[in-house]
Amino acid sequence: MLKFYKWVAVLLMTAGAALAQDFGDTPYVQTPMNVVERMLQIAKVNSRDYVIDLGSGDGRMVLTAAKKYGARGFGVDLDRRLVELANRTAAKTGVADRAAFYERDLYETDFSAATVMTIYLLPEVNQMVRPKLLATLKPGTRVVTHDYDMGEWQPDEQIVIDAPDKPVGRDKKSKIFFWLIPANAAGKWRWELPQTGRNAVFELSVAQNFQMLTANATLDGRALAVANPRLAGEQISFELRDGVDGTRYEFTGRIVAHNLSGGVKVVGATAQRQLEWEAARTELGTPAHALLKKPTMQELQEKMQP
Repeated sequence: MLKFYKWVAVLLMTAGAALAQDFGDTPYVQTPMNVVERMLQIAKVNSRDYVIDLGSGDGRMVLTAAKKYGARGFGVDLDRRLVELANRTAAKTGVADRAAFYERDLYETDFSAATVMTIYLLPEVNQMVRPKLLATLKPGTRVVTHDYDMGEWQPDEQIVIDAPDKPVGRDKKSKIFFWLIPANAAGKWRWELPQTGRNAVFELSVAQNFQMLTANATLDGRALAVANPRLAGEQISFELRDGVDGTRYEFTGRIVAHNLSGGVKVVGATAQRQLEWEAARTELGTPAHALLKKPTMQELQEKMQP
């Protein structure tokens, strides 16, 4: 395995300077191999994954995902020479059946099959493609970018690592950003839980912006306090607190279309119990990010100028 990586690194780095080319509005800059490795680790890539790389350059991201983790996938780039290089490397390293590369515009690429998206593009290009990521990818799909974030969409995780082989920048460090595509949790939800010989009716109203949630709740029409609402892909969690008797309800569940199911821990003054619960969406809401106007490249570039 080490021999493979040394061979690939030599081949790709030798070709790098001569193949520098604009990817649309993004200049081609190689991602250091240690950053490639860390991005794939953060995304927890495995053999069941389908990895799609936007602006794939010499192909090292998808090639590494295929060779080391057994994943499948493809990359797209506008530079024909880089695409040809990546496909030759896939053939020489025995992963051409799992890794392919295409000369293609990323905006015209269907990436709905991805379970993992990897991206190294300029910030304005990230924000241009962001609406398509959110609208196209399945909830829970992992998105990981190098150096640049997604604007108002705050990452679920971000780190800075040393990148001694980075061909640009003075500090030789790289930023890595990670997101999960959020499910649509917005709207009104209703469910019942057994309480002392009867079923109590709960209702939850959720407003959503990306993965950030705010909510209001009632129990039999009486307001409850909502604490710690969180959304990670399809997984949702929140607490409801009854100010009358002090009971705390700790909900966790999974959103699938207009249904939500999971478990709840009910913690009372003298006892606690664990129950299953299922909720139905009674009113569909629209996440705030879905209402944002898609920015033009000119607007983004003007916004980013000092």
